[in-house]
Amino acid sequence: MTESNEDISLGYSGELSEEENAGLYEHFRVVADKGQSLLRVDKFLFLHLADTSRNRIQQAAKAGFIHANHEPIKSNYRVKPGDVITILLNRPRYDNSIQPEDIPLDIVYEDESLIVVNKPAGLVVHPGVGNYTGTLVNALAWHLKDDPDYDPNDPSVGLVHRIDKDTSGLLVVAKTPEAKTKLGLQFFNKTSRRSYLALVWGDFREDEGRIEGNIGRNPSDRLQMAVFPPDSEIGKPAVTHYRVVERFRFVTLVECILETGRTHQIRAHMRHIGHPLFNDARYEGDKILRGLQTASYNSFIRNCFEVCPRQALHAQTLGFAHPVGGKDMDFTSPLPQDMTQLIERWRTYINGLK
Repeated sequence: MTESNEDISLGYSGELSEEENAGLYEHFRVVADKGQSLLRVDKFLFLHLADTSRNRIQQAAKAGFIHANHEPIKSNYRVKPGDVITILLNRPRYDNSIQPEDIPLDIVYEDESLIVVNKPAGLVVHPGVGNYTGTLVNALAWHLKDDPDYDPNDPSVGLVHRIDKDTSGLLVVAKTPEAKTKLGLQFFNKTSRRSYLALVWGDFREDEGRIEGNIGRNPSDRLQMAVFPPDSEIGKPAVTHYRVVERFRFVTLVECILETGRTHQIRAHMRHIGHPLFNDARYEGDKILRGLQTASYNSFIRNCFEVCPRQALHAQTLGFAHPVGGKDMDFTSPLPQDMTQLIERWRTYINGLK
């Protein structure tokens, strides 16, 4: 099965088709593979489009924007093997080329091959739906605008890995194709070193543990990732190791060490074992999940949510072998102010209960 894009809001490139000359522009294309069973096109597209509801797909079909083999179809059309399904809209695709923007960067280390950046919470890493500008990639394009060998639109350079918008901490960026290839292999082969600090709901019986479970998109909520059994063949294998750093009776500060690097891995794994990240709205951590049934406790939690208005997750350490020469390099980022204040509030509150 081949797909032209993962999201219909991404930029268009290519020559105009007959449909585009008639006022429609191709935003998405997928070819059903030979083993495709008969399936309604709205269900079929729901499985292949991120951040898109079935209702939105049905409305697009009703408007004549969904085509099978160059003919408009209704949402109850059944996709069969070899069908070419396209989404054609009456507007051109957004130009998603990376433009330099003068955005401050906290650069921890830089040489001719790579940059290590300490990303603040709230900064989107890469342009996408709803965030076409103002990202870390735009900031990097500005920082390296005078480097003739760095093209921010060239996928052979740039980000080696990513962290979520509201997660703070360390990222490595490759300035050369050689650096990206060698660093990427270290992440793939699990020889890079990464640890995160997370404040999660609940206490742990044990001091350390291991979470294993495939991570894939939640079929009932496309904005979430869900955990599936390792032998289910659903999602991608994922392993997270954790260690208790400090206990606060109702929440726990844990260090998480990634063996793999899947989307929302720590957030999904921790929720899966009953310990959602504190104030993680996407994974229901922005509710009072543990604690006292008192007005003062409720007020305390609300204050904590205001102090750290995002999931309490920080990419604390990053280590790898330098792509030129192989020297081991390790970096540490101190907890940002919002998480530091949050933890201090919990220390003070729990000490007051003793």
